[in-house]
Amino acid sequence: MNQSVTVVGAGLAGCEAAWQCAQRGAKVTLYEMKPEKRSPAHSSNLFCELVCSNSLRAEGLQNAIGLLKEELLRMGSLIMEAAMATKVPAGGALAVDREAFASYVTEKIRSHPNITVVEREITSLDFDEPAVIAAGPLASEGLAQEIVKAFGEGLSFFDAAAPIVTAESIDMSRAYLASRYDKGTPDYINCPMTKEEYDAFYQALISAETAHLHGFENDKVFEGCMPVEVMASRGYETLLFGPLKPVGLMNPHTGKLPHAVVQLRKDNAASSLYNMVGFQTHLTWGEQKRVFGMIPGLEHAEFVRYGVMHRNTFLNSPKLLTPTYRVRERASLYFAGQITGVEGYIESASSGFVAGLNAVCGDTVCFPRETAIGALAHYVSDPNVTDFQPMNVNFGLLPSLEGRIKKKERKGLLSARALAVLADYCKEQNIPYAAEEPADDPERKV
Repeated sequence: MNQSVTVVGAGLAGCEAAWQCAQRGAKVTLYEMKPEKRSPAHSSNLFCELVCSNSLRAEGLQNAIGLLKEELLRMGSLIMEAAMATKVPAGGALAVDREAFASYVTEKIRSHPNITVVEREITSLDFDEPAVIAAGPLASEGLAQEIVKAFGEGLSFFDAAAPIVTAESIDMSRAYLASRYDKGTPDYINCPMTKEEYDAFYQALISAETAHLHGFENDKVFEGCMPVEVMASRGYETLLFGPLKPVGLMNPHTGKLPHAVVQLRKDNAASSLYNMVGFQTHLTWGEQKRVFGMIPGLEHAEFVRYGVMHRNTFLNSPKLLTPTYRVRERASLYFAGQITGVEGYIESASSGFVAGLNAVCGDTVCFPRETAIGALAHYVSDPNVTDFQPMNVNFGLLPSLEGRIKKKERKGLLSARALAVLADYCKEQNIPYAAEEPADDPERKV
């Protein structure tokens, strides 16, 4: 075991890495440049500030992201502990109160006796002890330049965040509460559109003015965070099969299925704020108010945050990293978070978990490919991947099951295998693992 570890960055990956090291007895120095300096996407001094969405995506073991969350939860993930403590109703998804979530993690990190927080920007990769660089996709300019100098040309793309509106400003005589196919509780506010309303909205959206992208290198956008206006420009029906898909959302006001539906998801526990699902954008703020005000129910919406767009940077990880997130040519330097090419909040926490564990344990923990946490780590470090792009966890990353399997049983069996393999591996590696499922939470059962 290493006695001291440095972690750079107090986002989800950095806090998870610091926590795993500290829980194993290492003295951790956690560097965070806030409040001295902030990235363009952040506004709070709290750690683990959620920017793009408050949703941690689907629950249940029929989803790869649900499996990843379950694996992390069973192994003592701080991020998952915080998520469960601050969750808000969101149908079949796990969503959290942003501020409560960030406050929970910040308090846990700052109060841990083995963690010392230093509020200072780091612009060097030279450390005397094992280090985890979890500076996130918006690493400071100084650190980004140091990374490029050390490892060659970096890659970049744009990331967009969706607007947030107040609940009281939504016209519920036009909108309605429902979850798709009545799955879970009716926690989403749905704004239905007729064909005529959608046609007018579509034309306004694709012709709206976008904000000038100051300081960005190009206009490459990751598919998973595609601005709604870019998505719409790909064709009239793209939104109808994407974020505005009406299937399973019957309008109780009319008894008919709408032509299109804009969904809004709770953004805080008080249910006073709602996030426009799938409406990441970089339209100008004036255009957002005008165009999004055409959506039925949002004619008089009060925007507490307009959508924004910012730079996202990631490494060519297949060439640089091992499945433990260690730099191949540096014995004790690790990277974690979206800068490695894992895409998503939970995926970032997963990479921080693995990197932190290996930083303190001496690079000995390589999770099996049959697990979600291992499959993701192996993907971003696979030297056979030539056109590397950011990746969310998905069942396609896990090895196939043997024999003929019915399609409807495949995902459950992959999850069951993953948890069984993980339990055995944790026992072998002496990693704490909570094997018992809570009896009152059937969503977590395979």
